[in-house]
Amino acid sequence: AVDFAHPEVGVVTSDTTATAHCYFDRASAPEQEDLEAAEYRRQVLEDAAALKKLAVDFAHPELGVVTSDPTATARCYFDRASAPQQEDKEEVEYRRQVLADAMALKKLAVDYAHPELAVVTSDTASTARCYFDRASAPQQESLVDVQYRQQVLEDAAALKSLAVDFAHPEVGVVTSDTTATAHCYFDRASAPEQEDLEAAEYRRQVLEDAAALKKLAVDYAHPELGVVTSDPTATARCYFDRASAPEQEDTEEADYRRQVLEDAAALKKLAVDYAHPELGVVTSDPTPTARCYFD
Repeated sequence: AVDFAHPEVGVVTSDTTATAHCYFDRASAPEQEDLEAAEYRRQVLEDAAALKKLAVDFAHPELGVVTSDPTATARCYFDRASAPQQEDKEEVEYRRQVLADAMALKKLAVDYAHPELAVVTSDTASTARCYFDRASAPQQESLVDVQYRQQVLEDAAALKSLAVDFAHPEVGVVTSDTTATAHCYFDRASAPEQEDLEAAEYRRQVLEDAAALKKLAVDYAHPELGVVTSDPTATARCYFDRASAPEQEDTEEADYRRQVLEDAAALKKLAVDYAHPELGVVTSDPTPTARCYFD
């Protein structure tokens, strides 16, 4: 066992004529490391072990420092006065649980929002029917219909953008190209004179005042028009039906008075024509002819 475990120990013999070839130097022996290579490999393995220990210490600061020196003292990096506040184990566990719940909710939301994504499972024996292909499922759009609807919505959005641009030329053009240049349609040399904000505001106020005055004039000239209001609780008495109002003519009396005045005007004209025959007859018809009564 000693000879097997320590082949580097030489063979001792009292036979001066005995000869043998070395097991390690034979022609078929595998290549052996020399002392320098073995020392270099040992150094590399020690450095790797030291780096691994350093990485473990860095990744797991919660592990205590182990030393065989009973007099060694040191302060804890995490308990120092200037150390940031540390989470305790309960808070870390709670935060982990919250993140796990958030991931589960996110997965549930993705599954709900994207039913077209297939279900992934590692169980080859699991079977299920498709929710969208069941007999009672509502009719689904085909891929062509979905693409057509998407194209229609994009066209509608483009038309809306075009209509907004046309109706609101005062809105500036937004672009992400910093080198884009253009002259303003409203500031061009041949552009008509534009109102400034103050003039536009003054014109709007004038138009509002004119509309209010027109409404007031209509209300004054046409008292027969009723008052329109959206308040169902508003109440008022009529100016013409009040107790102190003068007596009003009805429609029949007004028509009769108008007819009497027209007849009186016709009789007055007839009397003037009879009393003053020297006055010529006035007519707007250039074709009428007549002879003179006296000639």
